Amino acid sequence: MAYNGFAIDKYLNAAEVTRQLDELIKKPVYSVRPDKLKMYEEEYFEKKCSKSKAMITEAKKVIPGGVQHNLAFNYPFPIVIEKAEGARLYDIDGNWYYDLLQAGGPTILGSNMPEVREKVIELLNTCGPSTGLFHEYEYKLAKKITEMVPSVQKFRMLGSGTEACMVAARIARLKTKKKNILKMGGAYHGWSDQLAYGIRVPGTKGLMSKGVPNFVFKHTNEFFPGDLDDLERKLKMNELTGGTAAIYIEPVGPESGTRPVSKKFIKGAEWLAHKYGALLVFDEVVTGFRIGPGGAQSYFGVDPDLTIFGKIIAGGYPGAGGVGGHEDCMAYLGAGLDSSGKKVSKAMCGGTLAATPISCVAGYYTLCEIERTNACEKAGRMGDRLTKGLQKLIKKYDLPFVAFNQGSICHLDSVGTMHFIVDWSKPWTIPHVLKETGIRQKEMEHIGAAYMAEGIVTLAGSRLYTSAAYTEEMIDDVLSRFDRVFANCGRIDV
Repeated sequence: MAYNGFAIDKYLNAAEVTRQLDELIKKPVYSVRPDKLKMYEEEYFEKKCSKSKAMITEAKKVIPGGVQHNLAFNYPFPIVIEKAEGARLYDIDGNWYYDLLQAGGPTILGSNMPEVREKVIELLNTCGPSTGLFHEYEYKLAKKITEMVPSVQKFRMLGSGTEACMVAARIARLKTKKKNILKMGGAYHGWSDQLAYGIRVPGTKGLMSKGVPNFVFKHTNEFFPGDLDDLERKLKMNELTGGTAAIYIEPVGPESGTRPVSKKFIKGAEWLAHKYGALLVFDEVVTGFRIGPGGAQSYFGVDPDLTIFGKIIAGGYPGAGGVGGHEDCMAYLGAGLDSSGKKVSKAMCGGTLAATPISCVAGYYTLCEIERTNACEKAGRMGDRLTKGLQKLIKKYDLPFVAFNQGSICHLDSVGTMHFIVDWSKPWTIPHVLKETGIRQKEMEHIGAAYMAEGIVTLAGSRLYTSAAYTEEMIDDVLSRFDRVFANCGRIDV
């Protein structure tokens, strides 16, 4: 495709990446060597991050675990950030880092972009962050999204991607008059009860959903990512128990493409959804406005019935969530006391702080800047440069690591924690899988700490997001830091 405004030049070979990951989990664990990890702990974290350590120690007295967000947990202790600018983060001890976390993905323009920040400040000086009533930027943001994403005829802003995934299920059941929800195994569609199923590792069912009673999952099931035969098998099974209302898909694969899927699978899933009368729900919380201005759906040439938005939709500001789609589907989401037009049942949907002026202003100008600066392609080119550089370093040090990317969503898998499968037809294998993933999760934390000590912030030591704020020189500097970590890696006895 040669980019053409998208983040992806040439789509990866999903089968080949899967083969490499299959091999990775069969091999011994390689990570940062224990003596080098101790060096990083003593020479960097203890000596150069003392203020962060002290603050987290105090925070633990009033906050469970010491931090308010799962992304902030880091080994040996969380780092406290006080400034974000472009491609860099700065902590309270005066250290700076290359930001490859990007708050989990929303800051594709780079952190704290002046062009967006100034518009938010202007709003705060007049309207304030929230009124509970309509603001003109609710219209402007919705109109902008309908112009950018072909499948979205109407859009409703919500507080988070989790909320958007929740209400999409309600819309689907009202529209199709069917009961069941099918989701991609290992995918994350928020943390609501009925969708917290089969997350992280395919086949886990409710194992990762502590506190959620099993009866909640009566009408939720998972299919194996990339397997059209399994998807159709589950669709046929659902025909006996009320049919399938919706198929939820992360378009590049579960957990932002950690287990990548092919273009053929995506097109096949669209065809199967329509064959069985289900709505195709594209969860573009990560890929929306990152793979391209029209989302991953525009890249793949797919027309989903509903699209879930989050993260980038508010440019890193709070209130980042929404659902959009075909007009006949969105009719079930009329807000407030709306009773005009065709009489349809309304999906239960609320949120006092949904579509606040601050989130809509930030979102609108973020999308304008993405278009103006060709941010998706710029970030994607940096992702390609980073991934190719990592692949060379892996070869240089003869490590079993696997590096691949879908545009600006980059993966550096050192242990394959999320590539395991829970197979309930072979229950005797499950304890081994749980033990292995526990061991490998620990090593992800260790190597993530090494990256941090070398000035690189990642997501769980395995996922890296590039932004349009990066330059080739910055990426090359990032690679030199990875080089130092890889030089300190070796086989770990577990």
